[in-house]
Amino acid sequence: MAEERKIPYKIYLEENELPISWYNVRADMKTKPAPLLNPGTGRPMTAEELGGVFCADLVAQELDNDTPYFPIPQEILDFYKMYRPSPLVRAYFLEKELGTPAKIYYKFEGNNTSGSHKLNSAIAQAYYAKKQGLKGVTTETGAGQWGTALSMACAFLGLDCKVFMVKVSYEQKPFRREVMRTYGASVTPSPSMTTDVGKKILEAHPGTTGSLGCAISEAVEVAVKNPGYRYVLGSVLNQVLLHQSVIGLETKAALDKYGIKPDMIIGCAGGGSNLGGLIAPFMGEKLRGEADYDIIAVEPASCPSFTRGKYAYDFCDTGMICPLAKMYTLGSGFIPSPNHAGGLRFHGMSPVLSELYHEGLMRAVAVEQTAVFEAAEQFARVEGILPAPESSHAIRAAIDEALKCKETGEEKTIVFGLTGTGYFDMVAYEKFNNGEMTDYIPTDEDLAPGFASLPKVDYKG
Repeated sequence: MAEERKIPYKIYLEENELPISWYNVRADMKTKPAPLLNPGTGRPMTAEELGGVFCADLVAQELDNDTPYFPIPQEILDFYKMYRPSPLVRAYFLEKELGTPAKIYYKFEGNNTSGSHKLNSAIAQAYYAKKQGLKGVTTETGAGQWGTALSMACAFLGLDCKVFMVKVSYEQKPFRREVMRTYGASVTPSPSMTTDVGKKILEAHPGTTGSLGCAISEAVEVAVKNPGYRYVLGSVLNQVLLHQSVIGLETKAALDKYGIKPDMIIGCAGGGSNLGGLIAPFMGEKLRGEADYDIIAVEPASCPSFTRGKYAYDFCDTGMICPLAKMYTLGSGFIPSPNHAGGLRFHGMSPVLSELYHEGLMRAVAVEQTAVFEAAEQFARVEGILPAPESSHAIRAAIDEALKCKETGEEKTIVFGLTGTGYFDMVAYEKFNNGEMTDYIPTDEDLAPGFASLPKVDYKG
């Protein structure tokens, strides 16, 4: 069976190694991620139930745990050709700066107008919405990379786009908000008074800076209440990790071409889209027993869902209107501190990655934001790219691992995901350069209310 799964479809265009199929890592998982549950019935969500929120084709991808490869529709492939394959770069200058024997490579996803990897799934989800004949889509965004990418994709396909942006990022990153508006999207700071769930959250938490969980609730409410609209999500879901597998497939193709086998693969982790996409084919080899890799998820210490969360069923949104997902979570009511890595401020983690982590197939570290920005500036000064705060979590871990190699003399090969650029994150860099940035690590007491609010679920599978 493993042999059949290696090349069930043509995977690359020979002329440029662009993937023409997405890889579904769930097909090689012996223990599949737990299903989404209907919060009302406590039973697995059906395609019909999910179809009221998501596009039909995306529902099919979400529920398919067995198909290893999905051919990419030609229209999406044509769009990918504008910016893919993305560069895999050897960080020679960073290696020299660190004085490490380690070889460091980064997969750079910031070389498109949206500035991040999010466009890989945004165009796919917009395409399936257009194919279904919808008027438009709704979504949430944290730092704004996903909202920017979706706005661009919707403009390309002539779809309306309604974005609920986490309030703290809406205020910290006004220029990313304006990029979304330039592409024709409406952008609302979340939580807002424009939705029932937003009003409820503001009543319970006056003055809150918001969270991805809040914004998701508002976006879902608007999608459900407006005919011709569906909700789309930039991370966490199975379908998103499927689309993002182009990152890992390209990375592996480039490394294989030069006979390079990485020892370590590192990615930042908020909901899981970048990390899940980067590690997909490598994890597939690990699951099939063909190779082994040290895979590291890097999350902010202020929102430590992997390293301090509980593996349990929880709501994906603060308003508790979405399906329940089994994941590492801090509780849907957890409101993270307003750190500057807005894309990593989600209370839970992808069910796929959660299951892999639970099985010990990958590990996780949590890092503080001042250390993250120290790594970001060091990288920018020697490699010439100003990294996004989210990406810089992976840079921090890669530097730390490279310095360990310096101490031991090991010549490890490290690959990390540089998810995007930080040119709209200058408020964060300003705070760091002015010495005004602080580190906040929630106490056990801070986390307790979120854990106490976890729903009681009897589903055993």
